[in-house]
Parts: sequence; C-alpha cells; structure tokens
Amino acid sequence: MPPSHATQRRQWLALSGSTALLAIGGAWPRAAHAGAEEAALDLQRDWEIVKYQAPASERISRFEALAAKAHRSTEQFPSSSPVLIWEAVIVSSWAEAKDDLGSLDLAKRAKALYEAALKIDASALGGGAYTGLAALHYKLPGWPLSFGDEDKARALLQQALAINPQGVDPNYYYGELLVETRRPQEAVAYLERVLQAPARPGREIGDAGRRDEARALLDKIRTR
Repeated sequence: MPPSHATQRRQWLALSGSTALLAIGGAWPRAAHAGAEEAALDLQRDWEIVKYQAPASERISRFEALAAKAHRSTEQFPSSSPVLIWEAVIVSSWAEAKDDLGSLDLAKRAKALYEAALKIDASALGGGAYTGLAALHYKLPGWPLSFGDEDKARALLQQALAINPQGVDPNYYYGELLVETRRPQEAVAYLERVLQAPARPGREIGDAGRRDEARALLDKIRTR
C-alpha cells in the first residue's frame, strides 16, 4: 500500500531537515576558517604598523594592547595555526621592546604558542612557526638563564627554508643568525635573497621594514 500523504510529508520534512543540517554543518567550518583567516590578517596588519611605523616610545604599550587582542583571537580560533603564530610574533615583539626580566616570561609564552602552531600545521604562513621559534632560540641566552640554543635555531631555520626557500623572513633570520654567530660572509647570500624576494600582497609595510633591516645588516658586514 502506498504511503499516505501525511506520511510522505513527514518523510519530506525529515529529509529536508537533514539536508539543512548537513548544509549548516558544512558552512560552519568554512565560516570559521574565513574568520580565522581574517583575524590573522588583522593581527598581521596591526603588528606591522606597531613594529615599523609607531614611535619607539609607544611600542611597549601598543604591543601589550595588541597582545591582548591577539589572545582574544586565539581563544576564538584555537585551532588556527596562523592566528597562534601571529599571537606568538606579537608577544615576542613585546618582549623584545620591553627588554627586561619580565621579557623572559613573555618569551616562554611565545615559545609555547609557536610550538602549539607547529602541532596543528607546520607549513602555515610558509613555516612561520619554525622561523619565529628559531629567532627566540638564538636571541635568548641559554641555560640556566633561558632556553636559547643556537644549534636548535639553525635547525629550525633550515626547516623553515625547506618549506619557503625564497621567503623574506626565514632568509632574513638565517642571515641574522649567521652574522650573530660570526659567519658574516655566509650571511650575505641570505640577506640578498631578502632584497630580491617577490613582493607579498598585503605585506608592503612588513616587506619594506624587513628589507631595510637586511640592508642594515649587509652594510654592517661590508664595513667590517
């Protein structure tokens, strides 16, 4: 016996509801991904302005405020490697600007964020977590004062360069590491790669600032 009109209607409503739930379920991850992407871009833009355009006297307070904003973003998007990386970048920049005993706690916080980002997606932002973590390892003192380790920094940067061989940041930081470890002539090729790297859309301020830093290091090498 064919199903009644009422039965057919109930079946259609059930199917329609299931389809709607499937559609919503598929939309939520896409919306979350888009939201995380926008949050990361927003943090990136804010960091570049504070890092390269804000007066030096304002940087500590502005990085502190930006770190609070970044933390809210990571609470909202805890599975987004780019958002975690940008909070780590901001916190480490705040630590560098403070340059006091409290900076070590901030550096540890940045380290934990980079490590969390690596567990989610090591290739995010062109291996940005490897690059940032490496910078912490060669800029900070070693044990017992802190966790600095030049050998580990070198290994991390090599991993970043394997992901992003022409990248502005891994080349700059590898060049800086070589200068800091008294191998300036080896640094030249990496720093020149920074100057030759293609422009990154939306990263005009950061790229210009990083190129200025690379030129300053090259000038330092050539005047020795």
